[in-house]
Amino acid sequence: MSTAEPRSPESPAVRVVIVGGGPGGYEAALVGRRLGADVTVVEAAGMGGAAVLTDVVPSKTLIATAEWMTIADRAPELGIRLDGTPLSGALEELRHRIDLAAVNTRVKALAAAQSADIRARLEREGVTILLGHARLDGPSRVVVTRQEGVEDLTLEADVVLIATGATPRTLDSARPDGERILTWTQLYDLDALPKRLIVVGSGVTGAEFAGAYTSLGADVVLVSSRERVLPGEDADAAQLLEDVFKTRGMTVMSQSRAAGARRTADGVEVTLADGRVIEGSHVLFAVGSIPTTAGLGLEEAGVRLTPSGHIEVDKVSRTNVRGVYAAGDVTGVLPLASVAAVQGRLAMAHALGDAVKPLSLRGVSANIFTSPEIATVGSSEAQLHEQGVKYSVSMLPLARNPRAKMLGVRDGFIKIFAHAGTGTVLGAVVVGPRASESIYPLTLAVTHRLTTDQLAETATVYPSMSGTMAEVARILHHRIDD
Repeated sequence: MSTAEPRSPESPAVRVVIVGGGPGGYEAALVGRRLGADVTVVEAAGMGGAAVLTDVVPSKTLIATAEWMTIADRAPELGIRLDGTPLSGALEELRHRIDLAAVNTRVKALAAAQSADIRARLEREGVTILLGHARLDGPSRVVVTRQEGVEDLTLEADVVLIATGATPRTLDSARPDGERILTWTQLYDLDALPKRLIVVGSGVTGAEFAGAYTSLGADVVLVSSRERVLPGEDADAAQLLEDVFKTRGMTVMSQSRAAGARRTADGVEVTLADGRVIEGSHVLFAVGSIPTTAGLGLEEAGVRLTPSGHIEVDKVSRTNVRGVYAAGDVTGVLPLASVAAVQGRLAMAHALGDAVKPLSLRGVSANIFTSPEIATVGSSEAQLHEQGVKYSVSMLPLARNPRAKMLGVRDGFIKIFAHAGTGTVLGAVVVGPRASESIYPLTLAVTHRLTTDQLAETATVYPSMSGTMAEVARILHHRIDD
């Protein structure tokens, strides 16, 4: 446990200034108010930050819309017909009728509604919200620049939390124009489905959007500089997803690095490093992100940055400067909204004298919102190899599961890694529909160091997808005994 020096009840309220209103910022604000601090949040775009306005919420809303098309693809084998004709004959026509402008209007409306809900919650709790850009003027003063013509506002602070997130990385040879050459924050302004969308980058963001637009009916080319999509993920899961992508008609160009892009009269040309040129109607660059640290006055205030430009923090989100904390993607710890929220809560609790447990990533689950989804928790197989841990692994495909058969689900599996001696669950991978929900029991297992026997002995509903989870655990029991 780690604690900061507590303040006496007679002390004036601690002045907290939070720069950034994303998950790390607004979760920290709620903790600050609960602990009696005077909290001000400075946000440049709107409450919820990029996670709500341009990243997590809108992208997953778009993906949820596209998911309806992948479900419809399974309808013919279930005997579902439209006006007496097989639904398979109507699916292509259905895709031609997708109104992307309406889809994106809904996407942006939901993001705005979520942002408004967050703002209302913070205001009910007594948090002061300022729209503007903030910069440090030393470790205990924040200067806020608001709209043009309004004088800068200077805030004195006992505690400062930086939670400014990250922005899409761009290439000098492919500057986004918001029309044909795009970052993922600009996709929601499209009013028609791209005829041929080139997606550069096969990491999580690239795979998610490539999969979604394929399901919506676009011709998609995924350019990957590595041997396979999702190079940092479980190899079996990544290979399954790539096979699914190709089956659905996506073109996957592996070991192909994009050198640049330019607009043509009616589209784009993407030039690869080996000189090949790919033509399309639009190109999405999903080549990572960079921390939003420029112009914040961090270095002038003595805050140490890593070589990648992230803010260096410890496991309770402290920087090297007393009273200055940081949370979320700007720290580079793990780019997940859930982790940002935990970091923000930890930072504020520590700063205000509450007892906290240092951040542990052991039980953090993550999900890739492709179709099928890929959820992971704990150690990966690659990490176990690198660490020299003796482990057993078991995997079963969902296609054998009775519930999956009823739903027409063929693609997916459940894989569990367990310590070879104790049977403790070390990590897991779930690939399939709603993997983001199914991973939770395995997250509990990893977090609380449960064994495969404990999983196996727990009854599951029949028929259910979770039945396969228990079956995988039962298989591991025998392997560990051997």
